[in-house]
Amino acid sequence: MAAPRLRKVMSKKEMDNLIDDYVTQGYEILEQGERSALVRKVSWGTVGGHVLWALLTGWFTLGIGNLIYALIIRYGGEKVLVKIDES
Repeated sequence: MAAPRLRKVMSKKEMDNLIDDYVTQGYEILEQGERSALVRKVSWGTVGGHVLWALLTGWFTLGIGNLIYALIIRYGGEKVLVKIDES
């Protein structure tokens, strides 16, 4: 799994505003502390992706391939670490 993308901010207020923006865009908060927060993009995949997986694997896996696609997209989404800059 890839390392989370890092976003540095200058103050607690700026961090809170950025987290609110991410939540509005469809991210969920995984961890939040005094000086940092980790958020992840929430999605179950695209309709086109599900249709493609259903056509490619649905007929012989009874939809398990489609389920695996949804879980990979859901739990492998983009992560962003928001951190207050110490310097």
